[in-house]
Amino acid sequence: MSNPDAVLGGGQLLSIGAVAELTGRRPSAIRYYEQVGLLLPPVRVGGRRMYGAAVVRTLALIETGQRAGMSLGEMKALLSGPSGSKGSTELLRELADRKLPKITALIERSERVRDWLECAARCECPDLDECSLFADPSPLPLASSRGDLRDRKQ
Repeated sequence: MSNPDAVLGGGQLLSIGAVAELTGRRPSAIRYYEQVGLLLPPVRVGGRRMYGAAVVRTLALIETGQRAGMSLGEMKALLSGPSGSKGSTELLRELADRKLPKITALIERSERVRDWLECAARCECPDLDECSLFADPSPLPLASSRGDLRDRKQ
């Protein structure tokens, strides 16, 4: 059996369970990230996956990107550049520039819905037939069948 410390030049190796515990990710998610190319294949020691400590940072980058609305494909593109690469930061800026208008529109739609709901919460109409909130639906975005909001075409 090989010496795990020798594999990465003396760096400590972590089992998939240890990585999962440190990052809050399930082992199945970590294996999936390997499968789709987000993580480099780990070294094997006695048949077990063993990761260098850098995988914790990579998983944090993936989680942060996902929380910011990036797809796994976009994260893969970001992570595929050399570490510390100026190109990966430029790609990050391009992704952010592309996503910002969509998020801004989503916020605006959400604010319109919130405003309408606040009015509805204060409604004192005797019945819906007399309620002015239902007289003109144009201030509200259309709801799609998936449950997200979409602007009405005018």
